[in-house]
Amino acid sequence: MSSMLASITPELEEFIRDQPVFFVATAPKSIDGHINLSPKGLDVFRVLSPTRVAYLDLTGSGNETAAHLLESGRITLMFCAFSGKPNILRLYGHGKSVLPGSREWPDLARRFVLLPGTRQIFVCDIHRVQTSCGLAVPKMEFAAHRDGLLKWAIGKGEEGLKTYRDKKNRLSIDGIPTPPA
Repeated sequence: MSSMLASITPELEEFIRDQPVFFVATAPKSIDGHINLSPKGLDVFRVLSPTRVAYLDLTGSGNETAAHLLESGRITLMFCAFSGKPNILRLYGHGKSVLPGSREWPDLARRFVLLPGTRQIFVCDIHRVQTSCGLAVPKMEFAAHRDGLLKWAIGKGEEGLKTYRDKKNRLSIDGIPTPPA
């Protein structure tokens, strides 16, 4: 009921584009550390090539993905069909954080509409693509993206976001440092 592929096919790229939500999972090197699993919405995901993807990351309550990628590099991204034909897609790979002002930023940033609160872009090199049936995933209707995080970021302003990141986003919940902004 599942299949393994070496890369993202055009059909899977279309499936990715059609999903209003995806999930990101990372883990620290330590087996005692916390595994992080986060849902992501909005138009923030891009397929850069059959083996490379990126997503725009917004300022939030934590920065676990950045800390874990800096430490271990491992990442899994999951897309799940909640409408239409059942399907689950997992992308396994290694990722890194690309920060504003870095050499890679301009080329990556032009692929996105930079949203209020943009913090970094995660770039992931994919080494395994897996699909599975999704037959037990419930059918749901997508109503709309939430705009609360964007409104919060606008209200904070650039200086407020910098202060927030310095206070709340410098260490993971396990005390792992995040990339310097």
